[in-house]
Amino acid sequence: MEWQAPAIILALRPHGEHDAVAHLLSEAEGLRRGLVRGGQGRRQAALWQTGNLIAARWQGRLAEQLGQFSGEPIRAAAALVLDDPLRLAMLTAICATVAGALPEQAPHPRVFAALWRLIEGVSGSESALAGLAALVRFEIGLLAELGYGLDLSSCALTGVGEDLAFVSPRSGRAVSRAAAGPWRERLLPLPAFLEDPAAAIDAGALAAGLRLSGHFLAREAFGSRHQPLPAPRQALYQRVLQLAERELSQ
Repeated sequence: MEWQAPAIILALRPHGEHDAVAHLLSEAEGLRRGLVRGGQGRRQAALWQTGNLIAARWQGRLAEQLGQFSGEPIRAAAALVLDDPLRLAMLTAICATVAGALPEQAPHPRVFAALWRLIEGVSGSESALAGLAALVRFEIGLLAELGYGLDLSSCALTGVGEDLAFVSPRSGRAVSRAAAGPWRERLLPLPAFLEDPAAAIDAGALAAGLRLSGHFLAREAFGSRHQPLPAPRQALYQRVLQLAERELSQ
């Protein structure tokens, strides 16, 4: 069997001395794994980097087998963020999250398209803050794709659609500022940029957004498999949280 398609490299792990196992996401094939001969060698190092878009070719005897990958470059996004620690952390985190959250061999064309738009923004001219806001929105969309959508349209207690400021960590439904009352300390803050695209974005709001989407990813997408949120995703949250703390201290 064989297929060819543009694919995003989500992860690469060593396999033996020179080879590697790659996790790729394509529009029609979904998340697939495959052996890359010489994937750890110097000749292929630039190609097989997390976040790159490649023209992938998979070959195997059966669809259920590991098979083998080969590829040609389309866009080397990883090389564009190597000198920017925050953008590199964003790229690594979102690829690790998608690789761990999606089931294998199930097409998710909307996730593929949304992920590539996000990678284009993170590795392009978009500001890092705007990229982080887009990453949070992507994660909330990923939750919806997996069947764990949040309801941020109206207050769970009153039904009003204004002044929504919190999210219930149990139900995933929004709660208005007035209705939160004495329970606000138990609720997750809802950053304004998720409701209003024109809202100001700062590190504090981004940390709140990452906390919000991370809570439900950890509980639903990864907790159901008895796995923690990927380490790169946890590290990104800590990095943004430190930025927010520095903002407050200035």
